[in-house]
Amino acid sequence: MTPPVPSSDLADTVLDRLTAIYPAAADPVRAREAAAYMKDVAPFLGIRTPERRALSRAVLDGTPRPAEADCTAIALRCWRLPEREYHYFAADYLRRHVGRCSSAFVPVARHLITTVSWWDTVDTLAAHVVGALVAADPGLVRVMDRWIEDDDLWVARTALLHQLRHKEATDAERLFRYCLRQSGHPDFFVRKAIGWSLREYAKTDPDAVRGFVHSARDRLAPLSVREALKNL
Repeated sequence: MTPPVPSSDLADTVLDRLTAIYPAAADPVRAREAAAYMKDVAPFLGIRTPERRALSRAVLDGTPRPAEADCTAIALRCWRLPEREYHYFAADYLRRHVGRCSSAFVPVARHLITTVSWWDTVDTLAAHVVGALVAADPGLVRVMDRWIEDDDLWVARTALLHQLRHKEATDAERLFRYCLRQSGHPDFFVRKAIGWSLREYAKTDPDAVRGFVHSARDRLAPLSVREALKNL
């Protein structure tokens, strides 16, 4: 079920500016190239990342810090727009302001993760939004325990990646358990996420990752093993 879009004067201002400023910078040739690169998951305006970020600063110039309702409204309204750059704007905005959001934002994050799903938005939401929410409210680990069991591969990938930036605060037992739970998953993006999450944690505790991979090598996909041990 789609979360309701709350009323927000800030969202009105941001969306009015955004939908005026972004299209003016559109490039049809780059748009076709970007859509092809992203397997046509969504149409693009064709704005390069550095330019898009500069335009985003212009959109947000002088705007106040948002409340959670503003974050929700901006994200959901951006996701309703077809072009992918609007989704990037929303993901970047949430990354910047996730500290303004409570645990109640998780259903909104899940909706974004499962709508027009591809790695380019899911990974930002997983590591920088969902991960930050869980770090702020450890009670949300029970939600992650459900997400790792989810049939939606992007929800499962989010559970695998949500500790990506936790470093010494990583719950290694949970990370390893999640990796084993999805070790036989048929999809590339889940197997890749297993290796990526382990490779990232190896920067903090390489011995633990080596030991886990050694003990679980017969259960982990070759791709996951290669990714996990890439820098060890």
